[in-house]
This record gives sequence, C-alpha cells and structure tokens, in this order.
Amino acid sequence: MKKTVKVVAAIIENENNEILCALRSPDMSIPNMWEFPGGKVEEGEDLYTALEREIEEEMNARVKATELFNENTHEYEKFIINLTAIKCNMVKGTLTPNEHSKLIWLKRENLDSLKWAPADLPAVEKLRNEKV
Repeated sequence: MKKTVKVVAAIIENENNEILCALRSPDMSIPNMWEFPGGKVEEGEDLYTALEREIEEEMNARVKATELFNENTHEYEKFIINLTAIKCNMVKGTLTPNEHSKLIWLKRENLDSLKWAPADLPAVEKLRNEKV
C-alpha cells in the first residue's frame, strides 16, 4: 500500500498580482517540475503553522497563512500526496530558494507556460480562473 503524505503549499502573490512559482531541484522527488513552495505537515501540526514553518525553513522568509485555497489528492507512482494550497502574505524577509533550483513570479494567465507537478495542477487551474 502506498504511503499518503500530507503537504501544504503557499500561494504567495506580490504587489503586481504575480504568483510565486518554485522549480523543484533535480535532487528532489518529482524533479525539475514547478510547484507552489511548501512541504510536509508534521505530526500534531496544523496546516497554517506547517506552511509558515516550511517557508521559513526553505526560503528564509516569513509568511502569514491567511486562507485555504484548494485541496487535492494525487496518486504518484510511489506515494499519494494530499496537497492543501493556502494563500499567504509576506511578513518579513526575501524569498531565497534553499531547496529549489529557481523561483519566478508569473501572472495568472502565464501559469500554464510551466511544467507543473501534477498535484499542483488543480490549484494552478483555480488561480487562472480567479478574478482579481
């Protein structure tokens, strides 16, 4: 039986209405695909706290998780991901890719130009259709 992993992802938008996109490094599982940054929820941790901790660990910046955006379960070859995307506001610091290969900001209408990790696709679709 495949292991199910509970994961949170940050939807971070800048003042130009652009969304933060992170490229998974070649060393990560699901390599060289784009995602919304985040990570695993630890035992006993709530979703918002987990996301704020993950962004601080992975990107040396602080965010405030504000609103549940999308939830999706995707089955990969070796595991299942239960991904909860949460909208966040920047609080402090500059986002630095410690684990990812690259970070870029894209307008909603350009999100489809990237090769997204399959679990992130429903959130990408919802963002594209969102009225700003």
